[in-house]
Amino acid sequence: MQNRENLTINEITEAIIGAAIEVHRTLGPGLLESAYQECLARELTLRQIAFEREKPLLLEYKGVKLECGYRLDFLVAGMVVVEVKAAESVLPVHKAQLLTYMKLGGWKVGLIINFHAPLLKNGIKRLVLGLEENAAGSERKTKKLSVSASLR
Repeated sequence: MQNRENLTINEITEAIIGAAIEVHRTLGPGLLESAYQECLARELTLRQIAFEREKPLLLEYKGVKLECGYRLDFLVAGMVVVEVKAAESVLPVHKAQLLTYMKLGGWKVGLIINFHAPLLKNGIKRLVLGLEENAAGSERKTKKLSVSASLR
């Protein structure tokens, strides 16, 4: 792969997925979410992919920054939000959580990686802000939130 500092968002996403596949290939499904987070952090480090972990997301309300408990599992290369799961399936609440983080932080791309899936490619959901799929499968624009957030 080319210089890690000049990667496109698609290349970063591919690199994250590659790291996650390696973790899943090595460990398989069935562990706790925290174990997969630790191993994914290690794999990203081995691949020299920059990331921040358990990143607090502050909510600004009427000029005051508030910590409301929002924490990103990973922010990779300052561009891609990654939420790690070890659940039976990815639920709408998981997608809503990721979309909320993306909207508040102004990031356009996010990944949900569910390590519980027997075949990891079936446990990866890529969300792009502004291109949500509705139940009919057509695309619609997401509404912007009227609040701003910043990272600490």
